[in-house]
Amino acid sequence: MVIRIAAVGDVHLDKDVVGRFRPALEELPDCADALLLAGDLTRHGTEAEAQCVAQEFGGLGVPVITVLGNHDHQCDQVPQVVKVLEDAGITVLEGTGVVLECAGGRLGIAGVKGFGGGFAGRCASDFGEPEMKAFVRTTTESADRLADALHSLDCDLLVALTHYAPVPDTLAGEPLEIYPFLGSYQLGQAIDSAPTALALHGHAHAGSERGTTPGGVRVRNVAHPVIKQAYSIFHLGDHLDPGEVSRVDASGT
Repeated sequence: MVIRIAAVGDVHLDKDVVGRFRPALEELPDCADALLLAGDLTRHGTEAEAQCVAQEFGGLGVPVITVLGNHDHQCDQVPQVVKVLEDAGITVLEGTGVVLECAGGRLGIAGVKGFGGGFAGRCASDFGEPEMKAFVRTTTESADRLADALHSLDCDLLVALTHYAPVPDTLAGEPLEIYPFLGSYQLGQAIDSAPTALALHGHAHAGSERGTTPGGVRVRNVAHPVIKQAYSIFHLGDHLDPGEVSRVDASGT
């Protein structure tokens, strides 16, 4: 049983980027069972930019699953952005999951944007000012939604999809001072609470690709500035370690 997953994040599409990824994306039905997008699909989260995403990533011949990122929230048009994406056949997850029937088995994908907060020993706490409590509460609630989604899926292989990082490993290369704004350990705890095979995220443009949760789940940062390709492909299955098995160039990058 082998399931092939293509993934990329942080494509930041607008009119001037449309068409850059499409030639490589047209090859997806031959090499992947699904495409996962790890948020920051747009530059500023406008409906017009979402139309660009729909044009670039719609109608690919494989299921396309995404979470939103912080950029996709910037202009407070999230309902419009989600509608445009869903009208193009792209599934948007936020504390929810989906099971895909693939040739190699049932692939479960649980997704949430996530939030900042930091990592064990150097993290924000739910103490003090209302603003700090609200910040940490957002982090905790997001992680709880991811855990609930992961546990809700009946599948053969389980993947967690977030925008923010669940571990500090994949942030290596980013300034230490901004780690609390790039991810949180609670996301890693949620991932470890279920039999997750692979965790994918973006957001850390200057980070590194590979990491592992405390529970041993492999984590991959698929932000486009990190992988520098149209997408990475992962093979998941019995007796296989999830890892990049091929990469495809994005024309114009």
